[in-house]
Amino acid sequence: MAEKMQAVMKIERAPGLTLTEKEIPKAGPGQVVVHVLATSICGTDLHIYRWDKWSQGRVNPPIVAGHEITGEIAEVGKGVTRVKVGDKVSLESHEVCGTCRFCRAGRGDICENTVIIGVDRDGGFADYIAINEENARVLPPGVPLNVACLMENFGNAVHTVSMVNVKDKHVLVTGCGPAGVMAVAVAKAEGAAHIYATDVSDYRLAMARSMGANTIINPTKENVVEIVMSGTKNEGAAVLIEMSGAPSAINDGFKALSKGAEASLLGLTPGPFEFDLNNNVIFRSVVVYGVVGRRLWSTWDLAYHYVESGKVDLNPMVTHRFKLSEYDQAFETFGSGQSGKVMMTP
Repeated sequence: MAEKMQAVMKIERAPGLTLTEKEIPKAGPGQVVVHVLATSICGTDLHIYRWDKWSQGRVNPPIVAGHEITGEIAEVGKGVTRVKVGDKVSLESHEVCGTCRFCRAGRGDICENTVIIGVDRDGGFADYIAINEENARVLPPGVPLNVACLMENFGNAVHTVSMVNVKDKHVLVTGCGPAGVMAVAVAKAEGAAHIYATDVSDYRLAMARSMGANTIINPTKENVVEIVMSGTKNEGAAVLIEMSGAPSAINDGFKALSKGAEASLLGLTPGPFEFDLNNNVIFRSVVVYGVVGRRLWSTWDLAYHYVESGKVDLNPMVTHRFKLSEYDQAFETFGSGQSGKVMMTP
């Protein structure tokens, strides 16, 4: 193995990233080194690239960016027993402590000591990455790279949909970024009776339709609440899957729900906003779930099941491919709203 590698890093507290050289990491006890074969861009990466308010308060340069990664194990550290050199893996970005009260209760997704690769420590926009053994999830046989590098982001969609019962229900998915489109696919696989999908991008709405949405709605052109109410005989949707974080989408989503409905929320808002809790939730007995990341490790197993069984085909989700050295063009494409997932290969 060479001593140096290419890496795309946040070098300074300013917009943009930098392609540079860095020492190849070594595997410590309980760790593996993964040779990165493909990586994809996430909304979190875009925040870091643009250096917005959230990233300024969270990220401490210099740091290698990127956290959606697939690759091959190149080195194993002392004590590693679950995986071996040569295994093809997809990586979970949340390294958890395993000992806090939430980890002991099987809730690693809300670990009190979570460290996120590409955010809190070096990530995977590089030739190699070192990571805890348990975070390297061996891929089912035959999974192609363009699907394998999506598994973590897909896990977000799986987790969000799995919190509610969508079978035979009218389901509203607000926000058709990649995770939202994948949530549409999961809802369809789980037998939703009718799926409404909303987004301000006609490109992404078309993707949502191709992945299983029955009715697509652009709120800049149409009234979301009126369309959902009309399609449900004025009862409202039974389930809201909120993936956008847009205050207007959240308000419309709750107004379009029936009494006794369920809402599963993954999207992050830009900040506090006005929301009618009494009429949107309490007086209508709506059950609300907040979702962060993936359930460690149950939603990984469920996500692999969807892919391995063919219930969900993620291949159409990757719409653009770039070399890692073309990261600026890749980020421009992803940020345009005219793409699905954007993949980069070292």
